Formats: sequence, C-alpha cells, structure tokens
Amino acid sequence: MKLILAGVAAFALAAASPALAALKVGDKAPDFTAKAALAGKDFDFKLAKALKKGPVVLYFFPAAYTAGCTAEAHEFAEATPEFEKLGATVIGVTAGNVDRIKDFSKEHCRDKFAVAAADKALIKSYDVVLSMKPEWSNRTSYVIAPDGKILLSYTDGNFAGHVTQTMDAVKAYKAKK
Repeated sequence: MKLILAGVAAFALAAASPALAALKVGDKAPDFTAKAALAGKDFDFKLAKALKKGPVVLYFFPAAYTAGCTAEAHEFAEATPEFEKLGATVIGVTAGNVDRIKDFSKEHCRDKFAVAAADKALIKSYDVVLSMKPEWSNRTSYVIAPDGKILLSYTDGNFAGHVTQTMDAVKAYKAKK
C-alpha cells in the first residue's frame, strides 16, 4: 500500500510541477497536418495554413474528458474571442482519447476552437510525450509566429497558467508589429 501511495504521489508531483519543453523560443515549429474537429465537424488542420492568418496558439493536453483538460478547454474557449481579436488561431492537440475529439470540441471547447488528434510522430516532434503515459501528450503550450518561429514554450502539468501565458505572448507579439 505504501508503494502504491508513493507512486501516486510521485505521479501527481511530476504532473503538477513545471518542466522545460524541448522546443525553445526561436526554434522553428515542426509543420504538421492532423485530423481535427471544430463544433463536432471533422477537418484536416494544417499548421502552415493557420500561420498564414497570424500567430497560432498550439496547446497540447493529455486527454479529452479528464478533469484538468476539460477545465483547460473551458478556459481556452472563454479566451478564444480575445485571441481572435488579436489575429491568433487556437488549436488544442491531444494524443489521448483521440476517438472522442469530435464530442469534446462541441461539449468542452464550446464550438470556439478546434481540437486535433496527435499521432506519436507529432507528439515526438514537439517533444510533448507524457513520461508517465507515453501514448499521451503532456500539457505544453506554444505560441508560433506566422514565420513559424516559436514565441512561447510553456510546460506545466497544472492547466491554470496556460491561457494567461499564451495570451501574454500573443499580446507581446502584436505590440511589436
């Protein structure tokens, strides 16, 4: 029993503590196309196409329909109109529960932004493999400039700071324009 509790405590600590994402500010973001859903409708999300419109807020989350990921989706949904006013596109990406992204896009993203299904190659290219559950992605947010360079790289198992961090990065980018 003590061993189980120690394992649970270690997982909770690892999931909640900040870590550094491998892709750094100034790095070129890997281009990708992924199956996605917006308002329950399937489409192919293409990063290159989204970047032609302005910066992209690309946030990875562990799995649809988990408590933290649902709360994070609600926060991004509330903030999406402000991101749009700044010319930014929001896209949530997960490697967990990818078979449920259509419903998740309607229910928890509130039809405000798209959610994409990440395959192993995508989560590896952005170095967002969740160490405790390698088939899932960890909680990492990137803001990518239209030229493909990373403006923000933020990893934290706690969802609470991701909207603020990404919004601040988009505002700073727009202020320099």
